Amino acid sequence: MHYPEPISKLIDSFMKLPGIGPKTAARLAFHVLDMKEDTVLEFSKALVDAKRDLTFCSVCGHITDTDPCRICKDESRNRSMVCVVQEPKDVIAMEKMRDFNGLYHVLHGAISPMDGIGPEDINIPDLLKRLQDDTIQEVILATNPTIEGEATAMYISRLIKPSGIRTTRIAHGLPVGGDLEYADEVTLSKALEGRREL
Repeated sequence: MHYPEPISKLIDSFMKLPGIGPKTAARLAFHVLDMKEDTVLEFSKALVDAKRDLTFCSVCGHITDTDPCRICKDESRNRSMVCVVQEPKDVIAMEKMRDFNGLYHVLHGAISPMDGIGPEDINIPDLLKRLQDDTIQEVILATNPTIEGEATAMYISRLIKPSGIRTTRIAHGLPVGGDLEYADEVTLSKALEGRREL
């Protein structure tokens, strides 16, 4: 299908977003055409402002509009615990839970030799620098339960062990409300491994 050049460019731009194929991109582009001009300008300003005004916290690596971020600046947080996550969106997920009151460290990825990503390509060196502070007593490894996430957690735990800082891994297992028959073998194995006394 041949679209006028402006709409083709808009479709191509939407297709650069993750999970957006040609059909969805075309649907979004035509939706933008139906929007009022001031709404489109507001939308484009929000995109530019997000790109311009957001940065990564110099302490933890979380996305922020102030440096250091609000979490790192918050004196009421438990500074003896650091939760290590892969991406900024993982910090947001943990914060929604409202059960964790420690600090965070965002790796911005996971070790993946197949993709050419080594330990030096993610935010591990900054984590090790932070751990030289005697305040930190526990590092919670909350990387994703994927092969890359597990490899990253194991690598980091080996680096931290000699320092004597307690290193823990978040438990993995069955979701609440899930049925055993639908769980895969790895999930069942992790659930059994993480069992606790009642």
